[in-house]
Amino acid sequence: MARGRLRVYLGAAPGVGKTYAMLEEGQRLASAGADVIVGFVEPHGRRPTAALAEGLEVVPRHTMEYRGATFTEMDLDAVLARRPQVALVDELAHTNVPGSRHAKRWQDVEELLDAGIDVVTTLNVQHLESLGDVVRQITGVPQRETLPDEVARRADQIELVDLPPELLRRRMLHGEIYPSDRIEAALTHYFRLGNLTALRELALLWLADRVEEGLQRYRAEHGITAPWETRERIMVALTGGPEGDTLIRRAARVTARNPGSELLALHVVPSDGLVRGDQAALAAQGALVESLGGSYHQTTGDDIPEALLQFAEAESVTQIVLGASRRGRFSTFLRGGVGHRTIQRSGPIDVLVVTHERAAGSSPALRLPHPTRATGPRRFWTAMLLAAVALPVLTFLLVLLGERVDLALALVLYLLAVVVIALVGGLVPALLAALAAGLLADYYFTPPLHSLRVEHFADVLALLVYVVTAVLVGMAAGTAARRTYQAVRASSEATALSRLATAMMHGEDLPTLLEQVREDFGLDSVSLLERDTGHAAEPRWYVVASTGADPPERPYDADAESPAGGSLTLAARGRPLSGDDQRVLGVCAAQLGMAYSQGRLAAHDAESGLRADAEHTRATLLLTASRELRGPLRAAGEALTGLRKPLSDPEQDGLLDTARSSVRHAARLVSDLDALSRLHVGALDLYLRPVDLDDVVTAVLDDLGPGGRTIRCSLPEQLPYVITDAAVLTRVLTALAAEAQRHSPPERTALLTAEARPGFVEIRLTDGSEGSTPGTRPGRTVHGLTLRMSRDLVETMGGTLEPGASGTGFEVRLMLPAAAPRTAATARAAT
Repeated sequence: MARGRLRVYLGAAPGVGKTYAMLEEGQRLASAGADVIVGFVEPHGRRPTAALAEGLEVVPRHTMEYRGATFTEMDLDAVLARRPQVALVDELAHTNVPGSRHAKRWQDVEELLDAGIDVVTTLNVQHLESLGDVVRQITGVPQRETLPDEVARRADQIELVDLPPELLRRRMLHGEIYPSDRIEAALTHYFRLGNLTALRELALLWLADRVEEGLQRYRAEHGITAPWETRERIMVALTGGPEGDTLIRRAARVTARNPGSELLALHVVPSDGLVRGDQAALAAQGALVESLGGSYHQTTGDDIPEALLQFAEAESVTQIVLGASRRGRFSTFLRGGVGHRTIQRSGPIDVLVVTHERAAGSSPALRLPHPTRATGPRRFWTAMLLAAVALPVLTFLLVLLGERVDLALALVLYLLAVVVIALVGGLVPALLAALAAGLLADYYFTPPLHSLRVEHFADVLALLVYVVTAVLVGMAAGTAARRTYQAVRASSEATALSRLATAMMHGEDLPTLLEQVREDFGLDSVSLLERDTGHAAEPRWYVVASTGADPPERPYDADAESPAGGSLTLAARGRPLSGDDQRVLGVCAAQLGMAYSQGRLAAHDAESGLRADAEHTRATLLLTASRELRGPLRAAGEALTGLRKPLSDPEQDGLLDTARSSVRHAARLVSDLDALSRLHVGALDLYLRPVDLDDVVTAVLDDLGPGGRTIRCSLPEQLPYVITDAAVLTRVLTALAAEAQRHSPPERTALLTAEARPGFVEIRLTDGSEGSTPGTRPGRTVHGLTLRMSRDLVETMGGTLEPGASGTGFEVRLMLPAAAPRTAATARAAT
């Protein structure tokens, strides 16, 4: 019997629509004539999902008893006996109730597939066994129900059901995923925006790997060996030499520029088994590759280019990174280097040859120090220009003086010029000037004139002494100029670092610190970037802070970069930086990284404090709610108990009214608790605008129903509009009016009044007592869930709410921001 086909709908989190998509596919197959049954579907109370299952045959579930409770599971035997073409089975990673035939639902599905039944199922990415540690690190929640990856890999078709995290949170807020009592906890814990984004990326990456596996199988089945550039694969060739770290980092930067690309490293081992490279260095380089998200490999071969290309073709490599040859020109001429031979045979594979310090002809021992490093480029070229102008001019003047100038005077004056040039530009311009002045003195002032020949030994000695003296004086002057330049630069560096440290001590924010760095180095823009270390195979960078025009968003978009500690990098755009500037920039980057880390620690401490406050508030609210609910529930219970006795109609009506009133009161308390919970998690949207208080009061009286006719309302003419959310204010006033009615004695009715204050409108609700003075006694707090809900909502809208002390009565005063006065107001007094 042919094995059935498995189709999996994969999602990043609950609520993305996996079950809905599975039922849609079932309806589509059924409409096409297929025999489809529902083996197990869990709609979780979502009406659209449950409605979509209508019309499909549902196999009754199997009922089981476990530890005194009743559970239902998919009836595997009934599905096998029914033998449909397609079975819809929800939650592939589900753990069955102990006592079932199989411990896991995926094992039930395997039996259905072996029986030739096609199965359509659902799965969340967090249930994959290989991702358990990653998911726990992201969400902080260990996954108890896991599924071996191999089960999902064997699926004939995997389809991703995806929703943006913002839309998923909105669905949660609207109660489309979890019931209302679980919304707050879900939004503040598992369903945080960062968690959902990370889980979404995990699902996309895992599915991308499965697509890649399918592509590789197709290429192997059809004998396709040429690389398909569906994704970039960068391979770096390692020899164990000291240049390996440079090549790996260069290849990693190339990989980072191509999202979705893969980094590989390969070392070719000779077939004779003799060690050619430093094994300790190879081990360290392999660890570096893996830390950058790549993989390290070894292969055997005597012809290195051929071994490299064979491995590259087998792994569909698109680019090979090689180091420049360390062999000399003669050796390379006799037998071409590895890079040259690899390029000749590479075909469609690109080869990138990277230079390094150990490449032939680039040994630092053979290099002269840069002539501008001692005093800086500007002073160096100024000294060269001074030598080119001063020496000819001085020679011309001395020639004009004729016989009055002898060799000794000329040499003294030339020596003075050399000293001045040395003080300006350092050693190299002084040496060049000394040699040039010696030749000029020989040509113009040493017999025979206008010739470089010297006839007298004394003149030869004088010229030699002059040259030696000029060189020594030039070296001394150049050293002094270099030390002066270094001292000035060290002072400026210390000033810049001191300014940055002072700004950090004063608590300046990161953009201000980055702006200071930008100004100190004369750059166009600076960014502090953070790498997402959880996805090293495909690095992603986030801008922590930036300043300037068009700041870089990735390190390889910058003209200069420097690590800032951990996963942070300081990237800059602007003028080229010298080695000294780059060094100081590295120190600034380290300080900025420290400032960012300290800020995160402070923010974490603050967040912990806010969480503790939120937990305390939540506990207080629950305690208050339980205390206040106890009274109306007891009254409703007593009323319902009294209905069991033989009563007259008026007595029954009275008890029913009491029960209804108590239930309404309890429902209002639950609604207030829900509003407070939504407010404290930031899930309550407000629309603040100018509102006519007359309209709000009318809506309040309507919401109170028949009881609203017993409230006296007094609003003056030309009362200003209030800046508020009309719906929220209506809810607050309705709740407070109901409380005022509940506290009013039989002989009085609740009173609602309003009065204009400078910049505010005052609204008062009392139990009908006249002449009470609003305010609070010292130390008095707001008691009651309704008052707590009303106060928090009013404060969120920019107002204040204060309970009053009117004997033992009820009094509340609201102050709301006022807008423009009404253009056509009416006085209203109703009873």
